[in-house]
Amino acid sequence: MARSIFHSFTKNLEVTDLRWMPEDGFSVGRLRIELLSGLTVALALVPEAVAFAFVAGVHPLVGLYAAFLVGLITALIGGRPGMISGATGALAVVMVALVAQHGVEYLFATVILMGLLQVFAGLMQWGKFIRLVPHPVMLGFVNGLAIVIFLAQLTQFKVPGTMVDTGHGMGGGEWLTGLPLYLMLALVGATMAIIWVTPRITKLIPAPLAGIGIVAVVVIATGMNVPRVGDLASIEGSFPMPHMPFGEGLGLYGTALAPFNLETLYIILPYAIILAAIGLIESLLTLNLVGDMTNTRGGASQECVAQGVANTVTGFFGGMGGCAMIGQSMINVKSGGRTRVAGIAAAVFLLLFILVGAPLIEQIPLAALVGVMFMVVIGTFAWNSLTILRKVPLTDAFVIILVTIVTVMEDLAVAVVVGVIVSALAYAWNNARRIHATTRESHTEKGAKVYEIHGPLFFGSSEGFAELFEVDTDPDRVIIDFADSRVVDQSALQVIEAIALKYEGAGKHVMLRHLSRDCHKLLNKAGHLMVDSDDDPDYELAVDYSVRTGILGGH
Repeated sequence: MARSIFHSFTKNLEVTDLRWMPEDGFSVGRLRIELLSGLTVALALVPEAVAFAFVAGVHPLVGLYAAFLVGLITALIGGRPGMISGATGALAVVMVALVAQHGVEYLFATVILMGLLQVFAGLMQWGKFIRLVPHPVMLGFVNGLAIVIFLAQLTQFKVPGTMVDTGHGMGGGEWLTGLPLYLMLALVGATMAIIWVTPRITKLIPAPLAGIGIVAVVVIATGMNVPRVGDLASIEGSFPMPHMPFGEGLGLYGTALAPFNLETLYIILPYAIILAAIGLIESLLTLNLVGDMTNTRGGASQECVAQGVANTVTGFFGGMGGCAMIGQSMINVKSGGRTRVAGIAAAVFLLLFILVGAPLIEQIPLAALVGVMFMVVIGTFAWNSLTILRKVPLTDAFVIILVTIVTVMEDLAVAVVVGVIVSALAYAWNNARRIHATTRESHTEKGAKVYEIHGPLFFGSSEGFAELFEVDTDPDRVIIDFADSRVVDQSALQVIEAIALKYEGAGKHVMLRHLSRDCHKLLNKAGHLMVDSDDDPDYELAVDYSVRTGILGGH
């Protein structure tokens, strides 16, 4: 039984090609591009993972281990080659309250449950619902996230060690002034210039890697006194080892383990649900964005499963969990990464940095990485959205601006939910206003009056539909023609019955004509049709359907 149920879940799961290089096959040139792209991503991942660990209030290695494990697993089995996953700020801001109240072991337990929920969502194929996100919401999401990435980089312009834990991440701190500020700005500008010029000179090395490498060499060789990766925190550590967050006693970082009982479940479940939702929304939106850039499709449900497996494993290895990272994904794609090799390479390079490369990586100036992220911001922001605001419907323009603002002020999940709700309400309102009718005398039924309905009949338009009819002055026989309309939901069924009851009470008779196949099926299932026919749905012959009342109670 269990086997058959699992088979039913997975048989329809569209599994993306899991080969490392599915398109062009193996070649030295392709491998070089993918490895260099992975190296670039790994270098940019280090300060990001450390910063997000600080936001969540956990040890830097907790963020680095998450970046390694989540990045590796999603690269291997994810739904979209080219996507990069790891620890993200959107999740970190939710985690901070849990860590502050209960400790990091409860976070590990939450990440495990979060992963299981995401796997379930993938097996249920809920990833396909990302199609319901309108394009204006996507534009707002992209613009908002670009602004968030930009604002996050501004913290690197503060004096290292001056920022303090506010209980909701790191805040405060002193801004750089004088020569250190000028050096920082100059190095950021130099990095951006190198990234802009490199593609015009050579394609042998990814432009972001060239920017990081050249600026780092200059800074190390001259001994410039500028903030470096090592000023954030030491990234040196060991290979992540299996860890059980449940039990009695103390865990990895001196906090109490999470007891394996219902009380723990009550604590972690709300956080797990929120984290799972945010992680999937950000991952699936990033998946669509990467898909547009690489001209690939599909893999939404598979990506849900991959994210879930990655987070479950990460929770058992002392990581903070994660999801797709739009900034790192943009770096990867723009550096030429198109296959799973780039994501795998990024994860492996990150692990090597932790194990053996920490002394070198810690010498990289933060300015070089900030310059890379600023170029990502420029490339990510949908600049065309600024020019189309006056060309698109007012509602769509409002949604773009609204989602952008909410993404910056709150978080991605809230922004997307708000955007989808506003778009849905606007769509429903516009369709509700479309309902109208034209009247004429019947050509086939002498003395009968025909109401030709235009526009969809659903909950939003049902009240307007009811106001179209003149029961008192209409003749004894009325025909409602649905050739240019559709009966959609229960509200539509209810109002049709209500109209029929009014005419019935007045001693008059109502007939329905030109029902489409779906409308016919809906009305027949409800029990409203007294006559059944297969001719009318195909518009070959007009069949008049008498309405049976009293089915829905007339409310």
